[in-house]
Formats: sequence, C-alpha cells, structure tokens
Amino acid sequence: MTSAFIIAAPRSGSGKTVITLGILAALRQRGLVVAPSKTGPDYIDPAFLGRAAQRDAINLDPWSMSAPRLRSLAQTQGIGADLLVIEGVMGLFDGAADGFGSTADLAQLLDLPVIFVVDADRQSQSIAPLVAGFAHWRPGVRIAGTILNRVASAKHERMLLDALAATGIPCLGAIPRNAELVIPERHLGLVLPGEVQAFDHFLQTASDMVSRYLDLDQFGQLATPLSAAADPVQALPPLGQHMAVARDDAFAFLYPHLLDGWRAAGAELSFFSPLADEAPNPAADAIFLPGGYPELHGPQLAAATRFKAGLYAARDRNALIYGECGGFMVLGETLVDKAGQGHAMAGLLPVTTRIDRPKRVLGYRRLIQSGALPWPGHLNAHEFHYSSAKQTQLPPLFAATDARGDAMPPMGGVLGRVMGSYAHVIDAA
Repeated sequence: MTSAFIIAAPRSGSGKTVITLGILAALRQRGLVVAPSKTGPDYIDPAFLGRAAQRDAINLDPWSMSAPRLRSLAQTQGIGADLLVIEGVMGLFDGAADGFGSTADLAQLLDLPVIFVVDADRQSQSIAPLVAGFAHWRPGVRIAGTILNRVASAKHERMLLDALAATGIPCLGAIPRNAELVIPERHLGLVLPGEVQAFDHFLQTASDMVSRYLDLDQFGQLATPLSAAADPVQALPPLGQHMAVARDDAFAFLYPHLLDGWRAAGAELSFFSPLADEAPNPAADAIFLPGGYPELHGPQLAAATRFKAGLYAARDRNALIYGECGGFMVLGETLVDKAGQGHAMAGLLPVTTRIDRPKRVLGYRRLIQSGALPWPGHLNAHEFHYSSAKQTQLPPLFAATDARGDAMPPMGGVLGRVMGSYAHVIDAA
C-alpha cells in the first residue's frame, strides 16, 4: 500500500515548492517511484512537480472536491508508487474566504502527517513557539517533522535546533540560503517549467541540496499508508463523445482528473495546438479551450488562420465550443495585451478582453449554470486572472457566488453552442 505525506509551511513564500521539488527529485534518484500532487486549484506548481517526479501531478482541492473524490483521487494517484508526496498551498491553515479548503483540511481528511517547512531567515529561538503553535492549533492535524529553510550559518542552525528540541518534533534537516534556488514568477504565479532556462540544472541543484542537508530516510518512516481504497467517484460528464482539447503553452491549464474522468466515461479525446496553427479534429462534437497565457501569444494566435477556421467550421456544424479563462478570451473578438496592443481573436463571442489595466480577480466560486453545458446545475470553480472583459449583452453562462455565498455578477456568455467564462470549473458542487 502506498504511503503519503504532505509538505506545508506557516505561510506562502517559505520555500515549500522548491523543497518539494528537491525531495521529489532526490527520492526518484534513489530509485523510488514518487507520485506528486498539489493542494488546491493551482495549475502551475503541478507542472513543476510532474517534471521533478517524472510522473504527472494531480490536484487535490479540499474546498472544491468532496471527501470521496479526494480519497479516490489520492488512491488512484498512488497506484504503482512508493510514496505519494503532496505539496500544500499557502500557510497550513489558510483556506478560502469561508475558512475551508486549507492544507490542514486535506491532511485531516486523508489522515496524513505534515512535514513543516519553516523559513528561518531572521529567526532564532522564536521558531520554537511558532512551530509549537501550529502543531497544537487543531487536533487531528499532525506535524510529524520540520525542515528549516534559508539557514544563515552553522551557529544559526544550532540555535534553531536547540530551541526546537523543546517541541519534541523531529527536525529532518536545515537547508542553507542559496540564491540559485529561486524560480522566476509572473502575474499568475510561477512561470511554466519549459520557460525556465536550465530547469534541469535548477532541479539537480535542489535535489543535491535536499540529499545533502535532509535525512531522506525519515520521510519514508514518517509517511502514513493511505486509507483503504475508495470507490471511484463519477466525474463531470464529457462535453461530447469526441472532445478536441487545445493544449500548448497558451492553453496549459488543464485538470488531469477531468481528462481522466472523461476518458473513463467513454469520450474520445484529441489534442491540438492553436499556437502551431492546428485546427481541432473535424470529427469532434465538442471543443474545449482551457485557460493559460494567451496574452503572451497575441500575435501568434491572431495569425492562426487554420485554428480559427476550424472553430468556425465546428460552430457551423453545431459542435459545442467552451472556453475557460484564457480560452474565453480567445473566443472573443479582441485581446489587448499588456503593452496596449490589440490582437484579433476568434470572434465567436462579442467580447473584448484586456490586460493592459491589470486588476487581480481571485477566489473560489459556486456556480449555477444556465443549462448550456451538459454538467450538473451546481458547480465548484476557481477564478484567477488579471485581465478584464467588456460586458456583453449575451445571456450569462453562470450565476455565481463567492466562497462565502455572497452574490457576484453573472459570469461569461452564451451564443448558440459557443460559450465561456473566466471560471475554471473543478467539480460538481
């Protein structure tokens, strides 16, 4: 049976992503099969985790997904692996606006130990009450070990270890400051792995640091076997019997559990690259344009005539065409990039989106869909973008509330069988 643990931290920016990458790579280089996962709705961290583990990562989202879904996904992800390694999100107890969906919630639901990464920069003895406070804050959440990050010197390490001894929680090692262990970022978070020059060198550096300064044997000893196998939970139905799915650097934000669920339901999936000016398969009765970074590829998408012609042909044969976030932007008429330059998009929806006046929109959403999608009426979703869309007179795709249940403006639009919004749908509510 596969064992698992969760890597968490007191706050964002503590270095847990880099340390998780190093642990995955180091364990893999020891000959272990490691299955990676990310807490929450994040798209970008799983791409890095998958590269480090050389095995696709999945999302485990305790706000959007039911307990049976989470247990089933964890079990499935762990098949054939020695360890399931789950990276947390934000601080250990940080969740949505309603207080739910934290890494601690996932740890408690799956009954898994937490490895706690603490940024030791400008910390000394006060690290002990910090760790003790987190360890005793909620019964049922077990911090099994700590990792000290960004330690200044051997003397600094000794002060920290002496203080932590009083907590009774083992320290698995201390990683010194290293300017090489920084991943570039952009407006939606980290860049994608393929955009990091010498990513393999970065990953090897992280692996070497982890192997040198952490006791890797303890990770397997502290890991807990996953609970008994859960029955598979029915996923959202496919959008069609043959779904053409856009997938490249402009459309990179895909949840693996949705693709797996659609395949399990018998749908045929074909993939195409709008950036390579590929058209969707003409046999497809549904086209899915997921989110990503279309604003970074405006000229290329504007010139993608075969891609656009394929969308027009699909519309004319009454195929369902659905776009999420970046995909919604591309279905519109114009995309205005950060420099204020407008680029002609597909023009299937009377929408203009722009990112030259950035304003962050972030949060979980509960959606009631208009009936245009072959999905349940109530859905859980996430929204994260800096672009804005000019309001349309189209019927909205979704009625929406935020995580607290407060009403929000209607989202997206529907024109015949063409539809989209900024929401990334995760699961049925």
